[in-house]
Amino acid sequence: MVNRAILLLAALWLGCLSARAQGGLLPGDSLLVPLLIDPERRPDIRPTQRISAIRFLTEDDYPPFHYLGPDGALTGFNIDLARAICAELTANCTIQTRRWDLLFDALEARAGDAIIASHRITPELRQRFEVSMPVYRVPARFVGRKSGGLRAISVAVLAGRKVGVVGGSAHEAYLNALFPRVDLLRFPTAERALEAMRRGEVDLSFVDGVSAAFWLNGSESLSCCDFAGGAYTESRFFGEGAGLVMRKADVNLRMAVDAAMWKIARSGRMAKLYLKHFPVPFH
Repeated sequence: MVNRAILLLAALWLGCLSARAQGGLLPGDSLLVPLLIDPERRPDIRPTQRISAIRFLTEDDYPPFHYLGPDGALTGFNIDLARAICAELTANCTIQTRRWDLLFDALEARAGDAIIASHRITPELRQRFEVSMPVYRVPARFVGRKSGGLRAISVAVLAGRKVGVVGGSAHEAYLNALFPRVDLLRFPTAERALEAMRRGEVDLSFVDGVSAAFWLNGSESLSCCDFAGGAYTESRFFGEGAGLVMRKADVNLRMAVDAAMWKIARSGRMAKLYLKHFPVPFH
């Protein structure tokens, strides 16, 4: 699952949005949350007919995006987004689960109308299916020990520093291209790279932001560490984003979904979903 988080992808994170400006989500100081969908970029084409019902397909084992809660009910960011889309379109909504490797087959067999399961947007996916506008991107982040003193990140600052990374990943390729003077230590998983950083075997780890955020907030980190520097979202390395997937013939549904997500983002509801499911901001 961590590997898929590394590959999760969307429209460029176009900046940060004040939660207070989005309807006063939190008291006190403003909390910055990323723009998941650019509210200024309205879809150019509107659907030609009303959508009365959407049968969503997803899986149930990828928290916090889609998973079974303690009560056995399906929950997560994607689940709430699917319901918000249906509410915006005043459409009846059902959400069914399938194994990850059977989702495309189920869609093509007309067992559902749209997949909402954090699929990476690629040219190959667009060639085979209709794909919505990007929903979100998981940035790459540096993580360091609070006692390490590394907060500002630059090529000069990291020269000669030991950085843990998943071997063979896009994160390793990015560091090789943009931070050529770092001393890379390769690990099989993001968790192993983070643990090595906690133990002081490396100065920093460089992994996907979602995995890092949940590790930082979990018991395994022992409250040792924090994000260092900003978020890295270059699409050449980390992809375009994650989107909803529909059959090629369902252009009208894709346009309706895009229009609904744009309205959800512009109203501030997308920011509320982000804060609900990602209490440790990863951007």
